[in-house]
Amino acid sequence: MCAKKAKEMAKVKELFRESEGSAGARSIAQMATDHGVPLSRYRAARLMNKLGLVSCQIPNHSYKKTGDDHVEIPNHLERQFKVDVPNRVWCGDVTYIWTGRRWAYLAVIIDLFARKPVGWAMSSSPDSELTRNALSMAYESRGRPKGVMFHSDQGSHYTSCRFRQLLWKYRMKQSLSRRGNCWDNAPMERFFRSLKVEWVPTYGYQSLVHAQKHIVKYLIGYYSRLRPHQNNNGMSPNKAEQQYWINYKPVASFT
Repeated sequence: MCAKKAKEMAKVKELFRESEGSAGARSIAQMATDHGVPLSRYRAARLMNKLGLVSCQIPNHSYKKTGDDHVEIPNHLERQFKVDVPNRVWCGDVTYIWTGRRWAYLAVIIDLFARKPVGWAMSSSPDSELTRNALSMAYESRGRPKGVMFHSDQGSHYTSCRFRQLLWKYRMKQSLSRRGNCWDNAPMERFFRSLKVEWVPTYGYQSLVHAQKHIVKYLIGYYSRLRPHQNNNGMSPNKAEQQYWINYKPVASFT
């Protein structure tokens, strides 16, 4: 190995170590050049590859476009997020989580009454199979309720024919946010923000299996059982639902 290459490799290793593994080829090249070891971005990338150095920075995410036809479904919910009965309105959304080598997708459904997660699914594809799995889990875990309104954004995983067929099978009324308006599904936006700020590691997970186990622990453990929620007057979602059913007094009907 020539002296120049040895010097370059030593500088790359030094800078990568000082960045605690966060620097990519572009940053390494700039810092090395500033320290008197001129490197192009591509030269730095080749040296990092030779040394087995991989930045822990999470790459940018972008959803793949689908060829699904757009459907016109009204926003029946109209931001009426305060719901006084469980299993009346559910909201759903999909977010992305880094799992070591690729993005994974998490679909979650919450019951608006107590903001309780009632269904979820994870996979490597943000398709209608993912959202169908989350909906089926919610439907079964909540005792196959009737008359539920399901609200989401206009993602193709919610407007696809297969997903809408499942809503029809479960006799649920679909409501969609207006295009490009995140506030129409604000409870889900807040839920995912809490998940990522409070629970998901900064650099994601090592694998999909690790992500699934850790996130389920948040959904059924910390968030549902322990975490106080402003919507519930400081009670956790589980406690708020328990309180509702303790005070629930059905009105008898006579025929």
